[in-house]
Amino acid sequence: MDKVFSPKAYEDRLYIFWLNKGYFKAKFNKNKTPFTIVMPPPNITGQLHMGHALDETLQDIIIRFKRMQGFEALWLPGTDHASIATELKVVEQLKKRGIEKNDISREEFLEHTWRWKEQYGNKIKEQQKKLGLSCDWDREAFTMDENLNRAVKDSFIKYYRSGLIYRGKRIINWCTSCRTALSDAEVEYVETQSYLWHIKYPLSDGSGYIVVATTRPETMLGDTAVAVNPDDVRYKAFVGKTLKLPLTDREIPVVADSYVEKDFGSGAVKITPAHDPNDFEVGVRHKLEVIKVIGDDGIMTDETGEYKGLERFDCRKKIVADLVSAGLLEKTEPYNHNVGECYRCHSVVEPLISKQWFLKMKPLAAPAIKYVKNKKIEYIPIKYEKTYLNWMNNIKDWCISRQLIWGHRIPAYYCGDCGNTMVEYETPKCCCQCGSNKISQDEDVLDTWFSSALWPFSTLGYPEKTKDLDYFYPTNVLVTAYDIIPFWVARMIFSGLYFMKDVPFSEVLIHGIVRDADGRKMSKSLGNGIDPLELIDIYGADALRFSLSIGIAPGSDTRFLNEKIENARNFMNKIWNAARFVMLNGENANIPKMFTFKLNDADKWILDKLNRTIRLVTKAVSKYDIGLAAAKLYEFVWNDFCDWYIELSKPALYSDDVKKRSESLAVLNFTLVNILKLLHPFVPFITEEIYQSIVDKNVKTHDSIMISDWPTPIKKITASVKGKNFEYITDIIKGVRNIRAEKNVAPSKKVKLYIVSEYEKFIAKNLTYIKKLCNAEDAVFVLDKSYIAEKTAAAVFDFGVVYIPLGDLIDLDGEIQKLKKDIDAVDKEITRGQGMLGNPRYVEKAPKELVDKEKEKIAANIELKRKLIEQIEYLKK
Repeated sequence: MDKVFSPKAYEDRLYIFWLNKGYFKAKFNKNKTPFTIVMPPPNITGQLHMGHALDETLQDIIIRFKRMQGFEALWLPGTDHASIATELKVVEQLKKRGIEKNDISREEFLEHTWRWKEQYGNKIKEQQKKLGLSCDWDREAFTMDENLNRAVKDSFIKYYRSGLIYRGKRIINWCTSCRTALSDAEVEYVETQSYLWHIKYPLSDGSGYIVVATTRPETMLGDTAVAVNPDDVRYKAFVGKTLKLPLTDREIPVVADSYVEKDFGSGAVKITPAHDPNDFEVGVRHKLEVIKVIGDDGIMTDETGEYKGLERFDCRKKIVADLVSAGLLEKTEPYNHNVGECYRCHSVVEPLISKQWFLKMKPLAAPAIKYVKNKKIEYIPIKYEKTYLNWMNNIKDWCISRQLIWGHRIPAYYCGDCGNTMVEYETPKCCCQCGSNKISQDEDVLDTWFSSALWPFSTLGYPEKTKDLDYFYPTNVLVTAYDIIPFWVARMIFSGLYFMKDVPFSEVLIHGIVRDADGRKMSKSLGNGIDPLELIDIYGADALRFSLSIGIAPGSDTRFLNEKIENARNFMNKIWNAARFVMLNGENANIPKMFTFKLNDADKWILDKLNRTIRLVTKAVSKYDIGLAAAKLYEFVWNDFCDWYIELSKPALYSDDVKKRSESLAVLNFTLVNILKLLHPFVPFITEEIYQSIVDKNVKTHDSIMISDWPTPIKKITASVKGKNFEYITDIIKGVRNIRAEKNVAPSKKVKLYIVSEYEKFIAKNLTYIKKLCNAEDAVFVLDKSYIAEKTAAAVFDFGVVYIPLGDLIDLDGEIQKLKKDIDAVDKEITRGQGMLGNPRYVEKAPKELVDKEKEKIAANIELKRKLIEQIEYLKK
């Protein structure tokens, strides 16, 4: 092993090694249980960001863990064509070359887009490899691949023929910048400071006026009624009358409709059927005219008279000014409300009447709700089930058509003579109604999320009945952020249930987003984004992965802190140096096989600790509590193995006893290899590099750690009393070290120890460790403190006391004050425990072992307090 930890020296080499060996590949294996994860496909426009790094690190930890547990583990990667985002990129690129989208044919634009995809679309894949992702790259999918296009076409046609897809004029969300329809999930609502304008609508007979309030005065040009509640006594006489629409020469009726809340505002509402979904429904009920006054480009239409050609927000300013001039603006008041924005370009979304394709959602949502409620799919953490159910219970029909070129083109064809619509797999040769051959395909493409909704099964061969689909579907866990539950998770669930008659996955692991050190969301506008590749270049992929995984909790956001990744890098250094220590001491050694020799107490202690860690980490990763698993590993590796056991092994390693030395090396190698295996899913590169350097064939059983077996508890060490008792030795060492530090005793100064304990025999057997690690020249057992003539400081434990004669170095008053503080702390613990046991509800409901443990703790603390008091009295004398 190299002297210095340097990830650049081996990361790329090891990744190529894994690829060449085919370790990432998964295939049908009747002797293994499959475990499948489909990667949320990043957009081809994207670059690896911290959100990807977190999301994909979590997935890689899980898939490597399952692979080592013996599952046929498939992690299926891929990318999404991202209709809007990609088209915007290509349009921008063409503009730089002096080419306008509308000046070239559809086919030419698609050629440009495919070329762009080949040039830039695979960039993120190479970045993912830098992170060490163990995906089955041979199965890499792209949502516009031919087989996935076939799946999209098949699902559209099946929906259509079942009556679930229809085409009609409805109010939809429209982005005037991207020039396309948006689904409800693609609209982001932002709290905006605006105004509420109160406008007078005069009665045609001149007898008065009705005041209505609006945040969008420019839409009043499309008003075709004012509505009031039929039970509102204030307006009963107005119903059936007409009003003069301000700034126009039109008259509009006053209609009664229960949609209007009589206690809200003035109780009268302007009705603009072409520009508001609720108004559209009112218009249908009252057979009102639909007048579109804002065009697809955000410009006022021919229907707006003198306002024609104005941009919608410029028109708003002019209308307000004209209302003031006409004396028709009663008042203006500041008003904060949520305004919908396009999730891509952040332009204000315009509700418009438009002819689009829709998917009926109520029939699809019902089983998707039922399966989640019945726990066929479980959200982790459970709170996100509410987010899902809330969305599904209030879902509206999904507008699935987009006015774009890049994407899956809708397989609908129109007859140019009779207007017949045909939905087919291939272009019809003639109209099935009139026989005309004037056939044209719908110009629109499907919403990107339509194809993404099929991802768990389209990537496995659907609509064909493949062996892969039968073996790997349903998948096991979906790992994703909470912000795309409505976009993607919900749609995969109802799609899987409809087409596959089974859930797409049984668990949904939701993680948070990576925020900056101040808790802000990372974004280009704030300039606080961090490039994971730069961090990999500085610290290595393993340090980045570990910094993202330690201390996180499912569903919670995490902050990126420089000190966190620096600590992770330091941890990698610690692992490297510990492994190198073991390797150097094991050169040319004849290392025996584990459990063919008698273990000493220190060996039993570390193996007992290892057992506990194996159980804890296995349980935590199985429950997807990755942050807890990483923290437990950190604690065991840094504290127990590196800081303790390696130090405890040195007396044997540096002795002349060859047998003791080789046995110590066996335990070191055995523990190290198990540590590497436990760490491997988290930090794959460093663990593989160290594993490849191990020479002890007793513990190195595979060509790669990737395909080695996940550790299981060592039965011979289970519940080792002596392993637990060794804590007495480590506690004594810590206690003596603490006293030396508090008294500023020079590290080189030898001390003498007096030990009082009922466990004299066990402690005596391990005095070598105490003397070595405490720098003690002698350690003597005494019955009690009366046998000690010198002034002493004491380390008090529930199993005994260690006295250290320090002569004039001791500040007696200071030592007494310290002991009093210790008593205060113990008193608090006793009070806490007695409070718990004094609570009948706790004693009744808590597991018996917890109650018994609390009783033992109180008894131990009472004994500890007694000994502390004795020590104070002794010092006073």
